[in-house]
Amino acid sequence: MYDTIIIGAGPAGLSAAIYGIRAQLRLIVLEQNPMSGGQIVDTYEVDNYPGLPGLSGFDLAQNMRDHADKLGAMFKTGDVTNIICKSEGDETTAPCYTVQTTKESFDTKTVILATGATHAHLGVPGEAELSGAGVSYCATCDGAFFRGKTAVVVGGGDVAVEDAIFLARGCEKVYLIHRRDELRAAKILQKELLSLPNAEVVWDSVVTSVLGTGSVEGVTVENVKTGEKRIIDCSACFMAVGITPRAEYCKNLVETDEKGFVRADESTQTNRPGVFAAGDIRTKRLRQVITAAADGACAITSVTDFLTGKV
Repeated sequence: MYDTIIIGAGPAGLSAAIYGIRAQLRLIVLEQNPMSGGQIVDTYEVDNYPGLPGLSGFDLAQNMRDHADKLGAMFKTGDVTNIICKSEGDETTAPCYTVQTTKESFDTKTVILATGATHAHLGVPGEAELSGAGVSYCATCDGAFFRGKTAVVVGGGDVAVEDAIFLARGCEKVYLIHRRDELRAAKILQKELLSLPNAEVVWDSVVTSVLGTGSVEGVTVENVKTGEKRIIDCSACFMAVGITPRAEYCKNLVETDEKGFVRADESTQTNRPGVFAAGDIRTKRLRQVITAAADGACAITSVTDFLTGKV
């Protein structure tokens, strides 16, 4: 019987593991992939984590995992398929949950949901058919394949602008297509993007289809205000249109919002006693490495208070 099981090994899960071991909790971290770090592993540069400017996402993830390993945190790889509430508990005992994976099951008094989110799809013709053949959701993973060519990025947030900046370093031309007339990204990122001679923002527009036979050859773009359509010739289309929470395994256990994110407050407490949500999986205003790491620390504090009867 574990004090807590942490599901997910991104910044939130790794932070929870570090704080949990320091709090002398008996815990285990269950992760889907053999490499810890979540989405930041694919991030070329994390420039807004305090004290570590310019560090690559891969290195930051590795540092976090090394820290957890040094403290003695235990990790196991496997997909979590279900969480069963075996007992509700009472005034003297904590509830008991069974976490089921594709390989084995574990019993625990509390659970921390930290599986984060995954890239959202645009859902237009040609996207699925050309996925991996020019359609990509990770510029840092696939950008090198299109050096000297033209690439399109779809989106208007931090990730989209960061992707466009990154691609502009190697591509001949980069188009950022955004459905509004103003970007949502941080102002410093906008300033850098707009200063690049080989980057162009296509305002008030959406991609309606991805074109190509065997590989991406272009995208169809429609202006949402005028209805005018055009084709932009390109060799790659990078989708940066948001994220989808990885919460299928727990949707019958805890409340979620209309987009599927787990409802939890700043203490990370969900509507289910003993179940906490940390990082990108939880309802929150800002999803960044620093807020995910903070959630992990808060989750352990909440777990400790719960186990000791302080809440």
